[in-house]
Amino acid sequence: MKTTALLLGTALAALAAGAAQAQTSVKVGVMNDRSGLYADLSGEGSVIAARMAVEDFKAAEKGIKVEIVSADHQNKPDVGSTIARQWYDQDGVDAILDVPTSSVALAVNQITKEKNKIHINSGAASSDLTGKACSPNTIHWTYDTYALAQGTGGAMVKAGGDSWFFMTADYAFGHALERDTGAIVTKNGGKVVGAVRTPFPGTDFSSFLLQAQASKAKVIGLANAGGDTINSIKQAGEFGITSAGQKLAGLLVFITDVHALGLQTAQGLVLTEAFYWDNNDGTRAWSERFAKANGGKKPSMVQAGVYSGMLHYLKAIEATKGKDPTAVMAKMKEMPTDDPLFGKGSVRADGRKMHDMYLFEVKKPSESKAPWDYYKQVAVLKADDAFKPLSESECPLVKK
Repeated sequence: MKTTALLLGTALAALAAGAAQAQTSVKVGVMNDRSGLYADLSGEGSVIAARMAVEDFKAAEKGIKVEIVSADHQNKPDVGSTIARQWYDQDGVDAILDVPTSSVALAVNQITKEKNKIHINSGAASSDLTGKACSPNTIHWTYDTYALAQGTGGAMVKAGGDSWFFMTADYAFGHALERDTGAIVTKNGGKVVGAVRTPFPGTDFSSFLLQAQASKAKVIGLANAGGDTINSIKQAGEFGITSAGQKLAGLLVFITDVHALGLQTAQGLVLTEAFYWDNNDGTRAWSERFAKANGGKKPSMVQAGVYSGMLHYLKAIEATKGKDPTAVMAKMKEMPTDDPLFGKGSVRADGRKMHDMYLFEVKKPSESKAPWDYYKQVAVLKADDAFKPLSESECPLVKK
């Protein structure tokens, strides 16, 4: 009997050791702007969102050990590339999340493909990430320039804004946003009367705004983001451009921008987002938790996208019982997406994550009932209408 008990004890110990060895260890890097004009909409908030996904998934209980590291790419492609290579080659990072600034994202996208790792992008906008620059290793999660153009651009043309002048941030994101919005304006019967490229990042937009004013275009399209958008809108107000009748189209406006501007300045802006904290009970409950960890600030759609993307990544690791990039990516595309922030969706062959987008108008100060109560919903853009159809895709992964 003693011998049997000893053998049984040894077997159980071996089983426990095997279970411990079977644990999957995953290292995820959250790369974004932590000190510049995109820090509020991504930054530390994206790291908080990634941690919340790990907690909500109960990764440790499922045998998945997750380590999260973060770094500031300073909105510079060379800095982002250096971080990505070090993370992949030396630090054992398995996946990179977030990465706002399209020029940095496109560089990280390429390095991720070379190293056969995983990139889940929530922060960058360029639709080229699922177009001509698409990769089997990248998912573009939250929004893109095509969807922004469909939402804000399409709505403003239909409302009578049929002549446009673009103020465009002079790098990959701005160029893609001007291109995609210009195409939607023309498709809907409008015309683009001019454009000017502005330094990125910028602080003084006065000369560019005067050019836009002189164009007499009905709509001035702001193909910029973050601090650049905030400064453009403030300076347009100082010049009396909107009070004189021209409309500003904030083609990429985040809730953090509206917060920085204040409702008095931002009221009436029409914008397109993938997520709003006050959409439903699920988004409200999660956003309250997030705000407690983020100094009272509600989440941007970028931060919400980091949470959603991380959650789906962990589900795929659990389903494949490992972290092999090819197997995990295949599973992420095979499994439907489902979370309390974006609801049900899917990941297409080109890496485009599909979900509804929303057209919002910024409330007047008198309409806002509480802090961060900034938007009223104008329309819902169904996923298939918001994002570029696969039939029009330039992505070589898409079978024609």
